[in-house]
Amino acid sequence: MSTQTNAIWIDVRTHDEFNAGHIEGAAHIPYEEIALRIGEVTTDKNANIHLYCRSGNRSGIAQQTLQAMGFINAVNEGGYEALLYQQANR
Repeated sequence: MSTQTNAIWIDVRTHDEFNAGHIEGAAHIPYEEIALRIGEVTTDKNANIHLYCRSGNRSGIAQQTLQAMGFINAVNEGGYEALLYQQANR
């Protein structure tokens, strides 16, 4: 799966999970570091940010954190495997 040019994809899983496979072009910021490190990826509060993890739980936490910080277009895309499945079945 490749990323859209105007979208930011962030993998919020652990380092080991990210290294085992991730969406092409995705940034890696573990969910517990998202508030401190989002500025490494964007400072645009209107940016389209797509978050994912293994099941959707950690990306949901990251989404809530970013929305509380004013990133209004942060979206929880759910789990990595489900995203791969969706891409393969398009």
